[in-house]
Amino acid sequence: MSIRILFKIITPLSLSLTLLVGACEETKKAQCQRLIQTVEEGTSLVQSKKGYQVVTSLQLAQDLDKVAEKLERLNLEDPKLREYTNSFAQVFNNMSREVDKAGKALGASKVAEASKSGRGKIRKARKDIKLALNTASKYAKQSDRLEIEIGNYCKQEK
Repeated sequence: MSIRILFKIITPLSLSLTLLVGACEETKKAQCQRLIQTVEEGTSLVQSKKGYQVVTSLQLAQDLDKVAEKLERLNLEDPKLREYTNSFAQVFNNMSREVDKAGKALGASKVAEASKSGRGKIRKARKDIKLALNTASKYAKQSDRLEIEIGNYCKQEK
């Protein structure tokens, strides 16, 4: 084969492969949308299920764990978005742990007996609930800061 014929075959083939590989890559905008959508899923859970019911708190803790797992499975290509994904997953895992602690403490306070030792258990449960919810609140603020950062990052052009 002559060089001219090889050139006519190789050039379109390499161009096609380049376009194919480029088309397979997910855009930064699409990755941002997937991450933001998953984070909003977790945030809306907190807003809709916050309260002082034992079952609701324990279910919220499980749901937040599921959101964290979903975040870990996003497999984003953008390195900065992967960092944000890991940070959000950690926040939701931590919030889940604290909500679970609060729910269990609330459950303990509800079954405490009407006695001196029961009152002690209630005081301890209140203290545990307050501590867990304060810690969860700190994680929620961290999530808010991360949401602002990711919003700014996603607005930037490559």
